[in-house]
Amino acid sequence: MTDLSAAAGPPVDPVVPGAVNLRDVGGLPAGAAMTRHGVLYRSGNLARLDPHGTRALGELGLRRIIDLRADDEVRYEPSRIDGIEVVTQRVPLFLGSVESFFRDDISLDEMYRRLIEDSSAGVVEVVRGILADQPVLVHCTVGKDRTGVTVALALAAAGVDAEAVVGDYARTEALLPQARNRRIVELLRSMHPEAVHLEDLATRSPAPVMRALLDGVVTSYGSAADYLRAHGLTDDELAELRRVLLRDA
Repeated sequence: MTDLSAAAGPPVDPVVPGAVNLRDVGGLPAGAAMTRHGVLYRSGNLARLDPHGTRALGELGLRRIIDLRADDEVRYEPSRIDGIEVVTQRVPLFLGSVESFFRDDISLDEMYRRLIEDSSAGVVEVVRGILADQPVLVHCTVGKDRTGVTVALALAAAGVDAEAVVGDYARTEALLPQARNRRIVELLRSMHPEAVHLEDLATRSPAPVMRALLDGVVTSYGSAADYLRAHGLTDDELAELRRVLLRDA
């Protein structure tokens, strides 16, 4: 078990060469408490780590990596984590292919609504993975949508202030390299020239979208904790989530 008593301070993102959108969610306000550093990390894929990046990732002391990608994504871009002694937990979250979202030209709001309703069992499985081992890294391909929604629900259920949850989600947009964004948008635009939501789906993490998602969860369930409870998480597990993620400010 990692030392969960580390003092909180200003956010400092770990430097892991080749990692996409990697950060520690420590230091977020939760009423009179705040999230612990060195417990929960989030990122995009780990397929482009060079040897220095793999070594730097190993130095985080991770005990579990939760990969939210589908089988074809994992085959196409396998994680470069050889030599790191860590439990890898696979929890594919999307029902259907990622490409289908671009083909159907759905909005981020609709994608997230489908995720929390159609993949609720997977969301709960991720939260249980966070409880099983720390430090833990949750990641998908970009670290924006599947990771963003799942981590947001876990943080909100633990009691993190809603605007802090929204702010953590919105940070992704500034952390995605512009060269990457241009390349991805150009490729996708060649495949879906009439798509309206393409750039949002590929590159953006607008605060209003996450704010609307959290508001919708409150309207439908009462709270993020009640959402997880409705899909099988127990009160004891919710209490443990708060213990694991939070410390007195």
